[in-house]
This record gives sequence, C-alpha cells and structure tokens, in this order.
Amino acid sequence: MAITLIASLSLCHAQDAQMGALIGQSLSKLQEDSSPEAFQTCIAELKRIDAMYPGSAAPKFYIALQSLNFSVMNPHAEQTEALMAEAEQAIAQLEEIQQTDQSDICTLKGFLYMVRIVQDPAVNGQRYYLDVMNYYEKALKLNPENRLALQLQQKFFEGMNQR
Repeated sequence: MAITLIASLSLCHAQDAQMGALIGQSLSKLQEDSSPEAFQTCIAELKRIDAMYPGSAAPKFYIALQSLNFSVMNPHAEQTEALMAEAEQAIAQLEEIQQTDQSDICTLKGFLYMVRIVQDPAVNGQRYYLDVMNYYEKALKLNPENRLALQLQQKFFEGMNQR
C-alpha cells in the first residue's frame, strides 16, 4: 500500500511538472508576440491543457489571466466579451477547487472588474471602483507576497490618478 501511495504521488508530481512545462511553453510565446492572435492561440492552448488536466487549478488560472490581459489591452475588440465570459467561467471553476489560492481568486476578480472599468470608465468606474479596491486588498491580506495582486493594484492606482 505504501508503494502504491508513493507511486501515485510520484505520478502526480510528474504530471504537475509536465503540465507546468506545457503552460510555460504556451505563455512563453506571448513573450515574443503579444498580438491579439497570439493571445487567442495561447488561450486555446491553455484550454487544451485544461482538458488534459481537468482537476488542476493552474490552467484555469492562466486561462482567466490571459483572457483578462487580452481584454484590458483590447477593451473594445470583437473577441473581448467572449474572453471576459471565459475568464468569469474559469474563475468560477477555480472557486470549486479547494486547493486554489484564495488570494489568486480575489486577484482575478479584481482584474475582471478593472477590465470592466477600462471598457467604459464613465459608466463602470463608479460602479466597480470599490469592487476592484476590495478584491485587491483582500488578495493582499490573504497573501501579502502576491506579486500579481501588487502589480495590478499599482496599475489600478496609476490609472485612477490619470483621470
């Protein structure tokens, strides 16, 4: 029984490493090319990885993150609403996985509302400002070392100061 447990743990670790490598390959392509097409290709690859590892949080996290990155950079593109819906779905799936870092979920939710503000600042600024602030603050309270939450919060403050 101990051998079975050790073998299954080794298999899980190997699968995690393989999944991480696949995610890394997909994300690395965005370093070279950050065009809308490259984002869509990356997100499609992440969806395939998610299908290969359905119970894993990492692919879902990166699907949401890259969908939101695309959307914040292309707030009025034809694909943006579909990608925003994709991000919302991935976030909801992450909430169902118990091992998911709650700080990451709060960060993604804050980013989602931040994108909504970028899409229409006059209408959505006042509506979602507090949501963005509260989600980033909660993310950083849960994990003060969450670099993504820190970076997005800083970008949010910079954007608000420009108005």
